[in-house]
Amino acid sequence: MEWIVGITGASGAIYALRLLDVMKKSDYRPHLIVSAAGERVIQEESGLTLDEVSEGCQLYSVYDVGASIASGSFPARGMIVLPCSMHALAAMSLGLADNLLTRAADVTLKEGRKLIVVPRETPLHAIHLENMARLAKAGATIVPAMPAFYHEPKSIDDLVDFVVGKVLDQAGIEHALFQRWGY
Repeated sequence: MEWIVGITGASGAIYALRLLDVMKKSDYRPHLIVSAAGERVIQEESGLTLDEVSEGCQLYSVYDVGASIASGSFPARGMIVLPCSMHALAAMSLGLADNLLTRAADVTLKEGRKLIVVPRETPLHAIHLENMARLAKAGATIVPAMPAFYHEPKSIDDLVDFVVGKVLDQAGIEHALFQRWGY
């Protein structure tokens, strides 16, 4: 089954880059949507262009609301939004399908498929929390970008791998990105 990946303008492009890398090495071909702000953050935080990031992915314009992934008949297993800005999270929580990223998320929920949202913001205020709760009540899984330390990380890459591994766990995609507790 196919996975849709959305990248928004929240800081944390490193998470998205690692997720795409792991998915491509696992023979997944992500269907990628990047918001305009997401493209800017990727460039500012990694120095990479959208063409470089999307290599090995099926890239869609965020403005193409008529793309195949905007339909419930598209055979996606689910969608991952990583990192997820509070703007995108608010739109998804309200069902505002005004671009391809939010439309694909809306379709994912209406079809009863897995929507995994990785918010990357701190601190959070009540509106952020209410939007996350509304989205969770609609069926989304919220995986905040909060690394753990029980696996004794030695680098930033170890911290990134932990968060990406938790996302992959929710997606049912096997990985060995971190040592699990008790193993």
